[in-house]
Amino acid sequence: MADPRGFLKVRERELPPNRPVEVRLRDWKDVHAHLEEGQPFLKEQAGRCMDCGVPFCHNGCPLGNLIPEWNDLVWRGQWADAIDRLHATNNFPEFTGRICPAPCESSCVLGINQPPVTIKNVEVSIIDEAFARGLVTPQVPQRLTGHTVAVVGSGPAGLAAAQQLTRAGHTVAVYERDDEIGGLLRYGVPDFKLEKVHIDRRLEQMRAEGTRFRPGVAVGRDVTWVQLQARYDAIVVATGATVPRELRVPGAGLDGVHAAMEYLHQANAVAAGKEVADQITAAGKHVVIIGGGDTGSDCLGTALRQGAASVTTLAIGKQPPTERPAHQPWPTDPVLFEVSSSHEEGGERTYLASTVGFLPGEGEDAGRVRGLRLATTEYLPDGRREPTPGTERDVPADLVLVAMGFTGPETEQLTDQLGVEVTPRGAVARDDEFATTVPGVFVAGDAGRGQSLVVWAIAEGRAAAAAVDAYLSGTSELPAPVAAGTVALRP
Repeated sequence: MADPRGFLKVRERELPPNRPVEVRLRDWKDVHAHLEEGQPFLKEQAGRCMDCGVPFCHNGCPLGNLIPEWNDLVWRGQWADAIDRLHATNNFPEFTGRICPAPCESSCVLGINQPPVTIKNVEVSIIDEAFARGLVTPQVPQRLTGHTVAVVGSGPAGLAAAQQLTRAGHTVAVYERDDEIGGLLRYGVPDFKLEKVHIDRRLEQMRAEGTRFRPGVAVGRDVTWVQLQARYDAIVVATGATVPRELRVPGAGLDGVHAAMEYLHQANAVAAGKEVADQITAAGKHVVIIGGGDTGSDCLGTALRQGAASVTTLAIGKQPPTERPAHQPWPTDPVLFEVSSSHEEGGERTYLASTVGFLPGEGEDAGRVRGLRLATTEYLPDGRREPTPGTERDVPADLVLVAMGFTGPETEQLTDQLGVEVTPRGAVARDDEFATTVPGVFVAGDAGRGQSLVVWAIAEGRAAAAAVDAYLSGTSELPAPVAAGTVALRP
């Protein structure tokens, strides 16, 4: 245990301050100023961990992170041991420590009657300190098995599977249709939440371990799935859930109405210094974002940095409570009103807003959006939500970004070329060992699970790697933290 009286002596939860809004809106750098070893309240916050007899933070984390152990090691200043314990369960704490919503903190036992331990911030401080001290080094396999594996998709699930399989001695190639490796970490998450140096330095480690990367190759088009199957002993499908949920209302096809990820992909590319023809930009425009989740928040921060005239975020449901409601008791992960760093920077949020149509311009602008028609959301007895007749109102908009989540993976080429089956909900069908209906083809992450969290993607990538290793070698010593059918604890 870190400090036996730590949670009694330090009762307040303390995080490092964010950079000032007026400063961070001028660049794309991380909004957070993460804690460093020399700052005493990092040790104090780690010391608040109670080392519970039953640490429910494990229940909230699909990876089974050894949270009490590395909290204790941070409190003692033993950074080499801390990163060893963190890496024992998590390949990429630099990602989870920045963009995971931290369900572990909702399960923290201290959170029953005090603010929970700052688990996420301690985690990211460990990995940042480890990189700074040169403690993150390649783990080259001692022998090669002679087996080859293709991982299709280079998001967190694909990268986790690739790293685990490479370390097991298999020869692994990661295919990515974008021009750089990283998936949505690269082009879906803005730099102010995840600077790309964190991806690049991890890829450098993976290359040194022997993982091979094939960016700019669209599997199914540039190389067929059948060709990949003939070339490799096993395939891991980790393409994510990339099909956006559409808003089927009149005017949805107007110019100026775009899927959020199309907008974010271009913005991230430009922030990286790339040229994007006819870029979708918010500069000088009145922007409306439909969807109040993380993607909508990313669009908000991006639009503000591009110089939007105004930004309004619409949510169809009610504003969540600020305190844990009675029907979502500890240790479940409650739905709460959250203020992200982007919300701190500006914009307006409107709840109970149902979009009933997009309004076209007039004359030469007849093909462009000029606004939205909204109505107040009504909750029906059966739980459905519908626009309330007679409450319609118009809102001006030059740019509309639809951030309503994703319906599943792109499966047409996979099913046509390999015959892989899909579930009624459109995900790639699999058993508890992550195997699809085609022998030697496995699936991990959002492609099989549906849209989910980065921590679940890494957990599934690790577990799928263990299944692939067992398929190729007859057995596996790789950890398998979750089964394909596992579900998170929800209220």
